[in-house]
Amino acid sequence: MERLVAAPLFFAARGFPEGPISRDLGVFMEKHVVVMGGGPAGLAAGYEAINRGYRCTVLEKDDIVGGIARTVNFKGYRFDIGGHRFFTKNREVDAFWHKVLPEDFLSVNRLSRIYYRNRFFYYPLRPMNAFLGLGPLDSLLIFLSYIKIRLFPLEEEKSFEQWVTNRFGRKLYETFFRTYTEKVWGVPCSRIGAEWAAQRIKGLSLTTAVKNALFGGRKNKIKTLIPRFHYPREGPGMMYQALAEKIRAKGGTVDLNSEVVELHHENGNLASVIVKNPKTGETRQVHGDFFLSSIPITQLAERLRPAPPDTVLDSCRRLRYRAILVVNLVLDRKNLFPDNWVYVHSPEVKLGRLQNYKNWSPYMIDNQDHTSLGLEYFCDQGDDLWTTDDEALIQLGGRELERLGLANPESVIDGFVVRMPYTYCVYQIGYQALLESVKTSLGQLKNLQPIGRAGMFKYNNMDHSILTGFLAVRNISGEKHDLWSVNVEQEYHEEEGGA
Repeated sequence: MERLVAAPLFFAARGFPEGPISRDLGVFMEKHVVVMGGGPAGLAAGYEAINRGYRCTVLEKDDIVGGIARTVNFKGYRFDIGGHRFFTKNREVDAFWHKVLPEDFLSVNRLSRIYYRNRFFYYPLRPMNAFLGLGPLDSLLIFLSYIKIRLFPLEEEKSFEQWVTNRFGRKLYETFFRTYTEKVWGVPCSRIGAEWAAQRIKGLSLTTAVKNALFGGRKNKIKTLIPRFHYPREGPGMMYQALAEKIRAKGGTVDLNSEVVELHHENGNLASVIVKNPKTGETRQVHGDFFLSSIPITQLAERLRPAPPDTVLDSCRRLRYRAILVVNLVLDRKNLFPDNWVYVHSPEVKLGRLQNYKNWSPYMIDNQDHTSLGLEYFCDQGDDLWTTDDEALIQLGGRELERLGLANPESVIDGFVVRMPYTYCVYQIGYQALLESVKTSLGQLKNLQPIGRAGMFKYNNMDHSILTGFLAVRNISGEKHDLWSVNVEQEYHEEEGGA
């Protein structure tokens, strides 16, 4: 109880509101931590809070926990929202995962390739595989382009295009990077900040790829790629469902269908939030002493009452999130390809990435004679793709599989569609100043901390998001952690925008 006594004294001295005290039995009631968002960061925060003796409420707007790391069960077939690997160099997060699911963690060999010109290409590129796939002329042009950029590098590296070109040459950038990247972000690579490239494909160049392919060994090991990863037996949602159950078992609350629509503050502190059930329209008020938020940082600022200055709201409107639409298909085919997932660089289709779930875990599929695929389409909320009806999207998925030569539409026996807004924070050139404006405004609320990927507008992997949840609760307990410094060391990020 020593920590529980120290925490209220620490925050009372700094102007935080006092928590409720029950005089019925003379028992001190713990401070109330309200967590907005039931994804990896929010649930990790809830778990940490309840284990430190705080009263905790986790508010999730959907009817299932996990956020973009949820797993959807469709007639016995399990589908992720994209693919979610469990890998980390943080021992605490690794131990946490194994504690939550001690007997249900599989170790999976990674195989992910690029699909381009009806061929599979390894990534990082293997010289002979690339030579045979592209042909001698294109291979020669790539080599010459690389030599040119080494002799005459671009002096400026503000954009993704400039950063990649300086490391691979213009020809290879045009061949393997531009099409896929522009599918993901929906804007030209010249408008995407170099920060994203540096974060996602750090330490990789054509030289290191060739050295790794020819000589191998630890000295030439490419830091960007993880050869094996852990994965819950029935998908990532299994982890977060179990975590929600553990929070509830220890006396915490995880409320589903609970969207935070207003946040009321006074005297430099949040006091309460208004929560709406999106199904019934009913609203209620939730009071708290400390608030942690993994909801999109733009929504967080826009829903403050009183509202922040117009300049901050303008920054919110200009910060962009990219959505993902997943067409999930069940096919009457036993084997299609051995990859866990495939990056589709072919410009003739809208499809961006392709998940093959039985290659993640055999428990993801009800009938081993079938194959379940997740076809990922990157889009914006409200655009033509986002508003296309589900049946038309399922038909589109079948046609695009046929166009890629992977499967016939007749082999599709069932399917459904999942739409997820606010999946990727877009690192457009100039976003830092906009984000700083929002951060500064929110920082004036002493008992509020943003956490997680969408909550911090930061391209976190799951382990980084979980760590922000842990550290935010420890800040409440009197420790001092800079959440914005989490994920500064980026050497083991996945390439190509892995989740």
